[in-house]
This record gives sequence, structure tokens and C-alpha cells, in this order.
Amino acid sequence: MFNRQTLLVLVAAIAAGLGLWAAQVAMSPGTAPVATSAALPAVDPARLKAVRLFPAPRAVPAFSLQQSDGTALEPAELRGRWTVAFLGFTHCPDVCPTTLTDLSRAQAEWEHLPEGRRPRVLFVSVDPERDTPEKTGEYARYFHPATLAATAPEPALENFATSLGMVYMKVPVEGGDYTMDHSSALVVLDAQGRQVGLIRPPFVPADIAADLALLAEVAP
Repeated sequence: MFNRQTLLVLVAAIAAGLGLWAAQVAMSPGTAPVATSAALPAVDPARLKAVRLFPAPRAVPAFSLQQSDGTALEPAELRGRWTVAFLGFTHCPDVCPTTLTDLSRAQAEWEHLPEGRRPRVLFVSVDPERDTPEKTGEYARYFHPATLAATAPEPALENFATSLGMVYMKVPVEGGDYTMDHSSALVVLDAQGRQVGLIRPPFVPADIAADLALLAEVAP
């Protein structure tokens, strides 16, 4: 018979599995993408080491997140430059700080690029109960000052994550506290704000940097 602790472990495992499943579905050639007005950038997939492009770009539905400076983060702000989006939370013990550190190394390699072609990183907290927009921004900027940071109350947050094929869930732990399970893949948005691919762990900063620089050059 299952006890409560066993059940929590199973829930966490299911959440992690859903994240992988979401990524696999997103990469599946049989998944019907939302029609968009332009095709993917003309890049030979063999040249990309980290980014796995979808068969066709996917439009991201309208959303509105809250940035640390009090302004709204809406689709228009993610147009014009390539973006790597990552879901996490500030109380994350390992995956989030490790991933943001890897991304900061990629960001360092983009600093020589013209600002208008420099890829961006977007960190979205999936723990709005504890992570205010201000706290989320402070946490993200600790790793790199140029990182965009935002969160949102429910259901806006869940709608945004779901639109990217990502999942997360609140998991209780001993002592009355909780943690957050979430998808670990990185979402790649092109300069039109469309979802065009994923980056799966393990992450290699140099490969991420090279791939995004190439994509931004071919489709600025």
C-alpha cells in the first residue's frame, strides 16, 4: 500500500516525465504546428549542435507576464531578436542555478555581436506565490545582467507555459514547505516571436552560443 511519501515521489516523477513527453511531442514530425506566415530559417540542421528545430514554426498565443521593473512582458517585446526561454524558480536547489550559469556563459559569448542581433535569455518563474517579479529579476540578474525576467499570477502563467509545450507543478515536501517540478528544456523563439525549437539538457554553453549566433545571423 502506498504511503504519502511514496505518492509524492511518484507525482514528482510523473511531472518530470510530462516535461520530457512535452518536449518529445513538440519535436515530433507528426505534431501539427500552428500555421505561421514564414518558414524556418534556412539553416542546415547538421550545423546545429544544441538547438533542435521544429519541422515548422509555432505561433505563441497572446500572453502578458510581469517584469521586475513593473512593466508587462508581451509578445511584441520578444520580437526583433532571438530568445532562449527557461522556466524555473528562485528556490530551486540545483537545476535552475546550473542552467542559468550555463546560459550566462553563452550570453558572454554573444557580447561581441551587434545589440540588434544579440540573442536574449528569458527566465520565467513558475512559483509566483514566493517569487515576486522583483525577486525573479534580482535572481536572474545575479547570473547575467541582461537576462529578462518575469512571472505572472495564475492562470496566465500556466497558459504561457502550456503554449510553449512546458509543464510545472507544485509538490509538497516535509515540514509543510513545497518545491516546484518543471520542464527543464529551453525554448527557442525566433525574431518573430515564434517557437521554432528546443534545447535539451545536458547543456553545452559553447554550443548554445554558436547555434543562436548562427540563427540570428541567418534570420536576424
